[in-house]
Amino acid sequence: MPAMFGKRVTEYVRFERWILILIVVVFALRLGLSLAGVSKAEYPVMTRTGIPTIPKATEWVSINLVLLVGILYCAIAVQTTGFGTYKHLFPLLLFQTTTAHSLVGMGIILGIVTGHDNAFTDLAHCGVCGTDGKNWSHAIGHIVTGPLLSLVAWLPASGILFVTRKVRPGAFEGPLVVVLAKFVALAAIAVASFLVILGVMLRS
Repeated sequence: MPAMFGKRVTEYVRFERWILILIVVVFALRLGLSLAGVSKAEYPVMTRTGIPTIPKATEWVSINLVLLVGILYCAIAVQTTGFGTYKHLFPLLLFQTTTAHSLVGMGIILGIVTGHDNAFTDLAHCGVCGTDGKNWSHAIGHIVTGPLLSLVAWLPASGILFVTRKVRPGAFEGPLVVVLAKFVALAAIAVASFLVILGVMLRS
């Protein structure tokens, strides 16, 4: 069985299996809603190209949101459960990010093959697609950039893990000024890490 940093691949998958399952479920829901034309918007929203956007109900079912939750969960749980350290955090992010973007790539390929737009070919989510999100470069881009995005996510996730490792019994013992200084510093790191992750997710 293949191993990464001393742990089998199955151990990583088992650790975050609920995240991987949720990614697949959200992908299916998002694709199904967009193909069914379900919308909570009273009127279609037009893009600058004059092409109607995909119904906005699909925006409430977000793979990026699942990835954000998964990043936060893994960054904290890898320490609290004793699963591992920073090096074990990266494969966890790699598997969930690669899974998500591979599915998105498949959704785009589906649009190319069928000739029908769906949530993943929507121009509102592809600033470099020109006038048509149904193209092979868009699909391959998602599939190929999955590992790179997991590396980007690993940096702020490591910051959250750092904070989690510091917040332990006795971490805030000492004079009041010292305790407050530690709390403010760790809170700032946590907030900054969260904002970086959120920014990456929203721009991807």
